[in-house]
Amino acid sequence: MDWKEVLRRRLATPNTRPNKKKSEQELKDEEMDLFTKYYSEWKGGRKNTNEFYKTIPRFYYRLPAEDEVLLQKLREESRAVFLQRKSRELLDNEELQNLWFLLDKHQTPPMIGEEAMINYENFLKVGEKAGAKCKQFFTAKVFAKLLHTDSYGRISIMQFFNYVMRKGDSFLLCLNSLCGKQVGFWSVLL
Repeated sequence: MDWKEVLRRRLATPNTRPNKKKSEQELKDEEMDLFTKYYSEWKGGRKNTNEFYKTIPRFYYRLPAEDEVLLQKLREESRAVFLQRKSRELLDNEELQNLWFLLDKHQTPPMIGEEAMINYENFLKVGEKAGAKCKQFFTAKVFAKLLHTDSYGRISIMQFFNYVMRKGDSFLLCLNSLCGKQVGFWSVLL
């Protein structure tokens, strides 16, 4: 029997006690009690077979107190390792120049005014040749974001290059705020 139907029927039946009229609040409380009862019965009917879902993993750890020196050192070290790993993912000047050279080499004619364009096939070729650090930028999602109104289905090389540079700049801003100090442009040394 459907719990919604039982609840509707129960609420639709007239009061069996003729002398006592229930207030609006009592009716709402009774409705909530019945709903909770029937919902828990319905939910209890489907037993979760996976034990993993019975325990919720801990996702927040309090900041260490000032007297917990070891925990503070561990936190500082883990933050430094994280920032170093992320800074290695940034493109340096040489890699940016290489990316620009590859994009320019694989541009797709015809040009629109002074602006060089690239189609998806050449975009993927550049992604393969650019290296592992650049792989994150050569996705269909990025291409679709930058694809606007070109009748040949191409994106602007300059817009794509600016997109890559902005992603690096936004990460540097985040890095600066995490470190609490100024970090140089494209050269992050921790």
